[in-house]
Amino acid sequence: MSDQKIINISIVEILRILKKDKKMLTLFMLIFGIVGVILAFSTPKIYKSTVMLAPEESGSSMSSNISSMAAMIGMTMRIGQSGDAIYPEIYPDLMQSTDFIVGLFPVKVTTNKTGNTYDYYQYLSKHQETAFYDYPKEQLQKLLTKKDDTKKSKYDKVNAFQLTLDESKIAKQISNNIACQVDKKTNVISITVTDQDPLIAATLADSVKQHLQIAITNYRTKKARTDLQYMESLFAEARKQYDKARQTYASYSDANQDMVLQTYKSKQEDLENDMQLKYNIYQQMTEQLQLAKAKVQERTPAFTVIQSASVPNKHSSRPKIITLLIWMTLGFFIRSIILAWKYRKQIINI
Repeated sequence: MSDQKIINISIVEILRILKKDKKMLTLFMLIFGIVGVILAFSTPKIYKSTVMLAPEESGSSMSSNISSMAAMIGMTMRIGQSGDAIYPEIYPDLMQSTDFIVGLFPVKVTTNKTGNTYDYYQYLSKHQETAFYDYPKEQLQKLLTKKDDTKKSKYDKVNAFQLTLDESKIAKQISNNIACQVDKKTNVISITVTDQDPLIAATLADSVKQHLQIAITNYRTKKARTDLQYMESLFAEARKQYDKARQTYASYSDANQDMVLQTYKSKQEDLENDMQLKYNIYQQMTEQLQLAKAKVQERTPAFTVIQSASVPNKHSSRPKIITLLIWMTLGFFIRSIILAWKYRKQIINI
């Protein structure tokens, strides 16, 4: 059986060393505390604004009414089988997509301090405060990154398929500024926007909410709107054919109202039958058009706003006193590690 080495650490000796080194220990804590204060006051404040939504499912009464309308015109419709590929759990991924982020570039925002209005892209690229420790990194990136002069950003004509370097940088910054969480039990959607300006944080939170609602609505009603456009074209054609047949019948009847020959009567009956057939088709297209409109309405999702966007009164940055304590504690630990290494033979007994 091999001998086991027992390591003993003398707490008393550690306390004695710390007491003996209290001046240097205090100096370390003071220096790190000063660094913490500088960082705390030089770091721009951030504000957060949150919007909470609850998506509503389509009511059964609407589905029942549409089914009844379909039955009246001899159609069978299966209501309730959604098959949606977009559901609340993937809303956060949707909001991080390039198309969604690029859609926020032209949003108009007004600063709380100056009252000036900018495009959100312009605001992020030219009107952001930078901490002093980030300034060297930004300057180095500008030197290492080639300026793309061949394509200048136009906020309303951004090619999401091929972003410029500046556009990619702003898109990444926007992606970091917005967050979306979905409660799996209640499906409540929480959208949080972070910004250096409280008014812009609230403005963008409301804008992100609207963009999300539009994106979901466009997706869920896409097929229904396509069907509606097709039905409108059929309705217009049916109306045109019916009007033409009605005018032809009326003109022929007026021109030959005194005729008693069977040939004229037969021709008049043919025109009347054709007009009646065109009218039946027109009537059916009218009913189907109304059904298509109802289907679009049925597929349009509704969102209940649980909490609207509001301008935050207090910043969400870490309190300066906490930053000060963290850095002073860091200074204490660094000096303690140096002392532990220097007096390791006195502290540790094997």
